[in-house]
Amino acid sequence: MNPILPPFPQTRLRRMRRSQALRDLAQEHRLSVKDMIWPIFITDVPGADVEVPSMPGVFRRTLEGAVKAAEEAATLGIPAICLFPYTDPAVKTEACEEAWNPDNITNRVIRAIKAAVPEIAIMTDIALDPYNANGHDGLVRDGVILNDETVECLVKMALAQAEAGADILGPSDMMDGRIAAMRAALEDAGHSEVTILSYAAKYASGFYGPFRDAVGASGALKGDKKTYQMNPGNSDEAIRLVARDLAEGADMVMVKPGMPYLDICRRVKDQFGVPTYAYQVSGEYAMMMAAVNNGWLDHDKVMLESLMSFRRAGCDGVLTYFAPAAARLLAQG
Repeated sequence: MNPILPPFPQTRLRRMRRSQALRDLAQEHRLSVKDMIWPIFITDVPGADVEVPSMPGVFRRTLEGAVKAAEEAATLGIPAICLFPYTDPAVKTEACEEAWNPDNITNRVIRAIKAAVPEIAIMTDIALDPYNANGHDGLVRDGVILNDETVECLVKMALAQAEAGADILGPSDMMDGRIAAMRAALEDAGHSEVTILSYAAKYASGFYGPFRDAVGASGALKGDKKTYQMNPGNSDEAIRLVARDLAEGADMVMVKPGMPYLDICRRVKDQFGVPTYAYQVSGEYAMMMAAVNNGWLDHDKVMLESLMSFRRAGCDGVLTYFAPAAARLLAQG
């Protein structure tokens, strides 16, 4: 689009900014609570249901606390929550068997929320790092993260979560071929209605540190995740990954992190026109909250401005820890 504008003074672009009414009429993008997924941390480890030190205002929740969070989300109009477990180190192993245990904390919370707040959509995380003694998203052998063997584990994890009642599965592992394997297994098991929101373009980012604190993976991680998460210097690769995951059966795709990768969000939406999400990750949240708590930034203004950036970049929605606060603010008009 190349608009032809008359010269000044026939064209005065400030005319449409003169009053709030005119600014509202000219606004191109809007935020809605319906565009948000609220990530919450859950645990059954005694004493672990505390505030995450590196994420002010974010808490690990027991099963009962998770149900209350789902009730809060429903009251606020937030359509979905996403569950991330803090697992007892005693059950973490190199084989990660707890990941597909039907009675692990994630699957128990899914069933509890579905019983109490059935209208809330439940998204889950599919990756092995919360259950892995090595802290990686995949199985590790001799320092190498195994792809195909990991995919077999992820399929078992996906089936257990679907059986528990999850609405949206979020494979965040970045293993090759996992979407096709999960989709085939879900179809065979009678879970054809379960949605996959693929972390299709997940970068090997420095913004994940507080999240790893929240799920207890920081101390366990050996090495880094650069052999399976994306190089921050690449964008064409992101397009190839999204194309592949869509071809394999993903219903929606995600870019992670969010704000440092808005250009990727825009490219994905423009090229594919599919439901496109971003994850405003823990480091983005912690960074803003640190500045807010030091009095350097205005909480409400930077929160809404940051969330608007995702909509402007083409995202249909965003996973954000700000979801409840944003919902309350948006409800005020």
